[in-house]
Amino acid sequence: MTDVHGAAVNDELEDSRAPLLDHLIELRRRLLYCIAAVALSFGVALYFSEPIFAFLLQPLKAAGQSTVIYTQIFEAFFVQVKVAFFSAMMISFPVIANQLWQFVAPGLYRKEKRALLPFLFATPVLFLMGAALAYFVAVPMALHYLLGFQGDVGGVKREALPAIGNYLSFVMQFLFGFGTAFLLPVLLMLLERAGIVTRKGLIGARRYAIVGATAIAAVLTPPDLMSQVLLAVPLIILYELAIIGIWFTERRRAKEASVPTVVE
Repeated sequence: MTDVHGAAVNDELEDSRAPLLDHLIELRRRLLYCIAAVALSFGVALYFSEPIFAFLLQPLKAAGQSTVIYTQIFEAFFVQVKVAFFSAMMISFPVIANQLWQFVAPGLYRKEKRALLPFLFATPVLFLMGAALAYFVAVPMALHYLLGFQGDVGGVKREALPAIGNYLSFVMQFLFGFGTAFLLPVLLMLLERAGIVTRKGLIGARRYAIVGATAIAAVLTPPDLMSQVLLAVPLIILYELAIIGIWFTERRRAKEASVPTVVE
């Protein structure tokens, strides 16, 4: 009897081991595709790293600064590498998202696929909207404010000489900060789909959301008021849009639930 039970347990372990190995092999294959996409994009972006960095320098040039420096021997080289890496991650994001979807989709029901696809498409759009707001509005305003400290101080000339490494970190902080912040509706709607938050709960937490948006803006932007407002106000608007989006999805789910199921 014990031998039969032991054999049954071993059979169950073998049956579960095969699908697990298949999933691991599939995961490795998807990861290799992602790494190949990033590597290829990095090679292309590294070739065009100087034009890309020149594009990132335009807000600084528009603010009246015509000179950037580097104080370390390898700083200019590492800046080009960082620019290429950031660009490669953005270029290869569609491939990475597609590979992630191809890995997850077979384990989802049809309704779950229909629910997740809009979020997958909305993510890069919202990120680009946030990054565009940062590049065209927030960064120029912050630069005008921060470079305004130049001038004579007690007969001593105070002049800004931004290093290229520091400037790249400054711009990337804005681009990724604003881009990530604009993903708030996607995050809240996914949390609602998972049952972690509700629309009524989000409405009740509106005052705390306003405080949180203000705190996030204070952390991600320089200490000038306009830059903080430029991030805090869109965050509050996106919070309200997430509540409206959840309301629409609740109505759609209620409508689908009210449709009688046809039994063949």
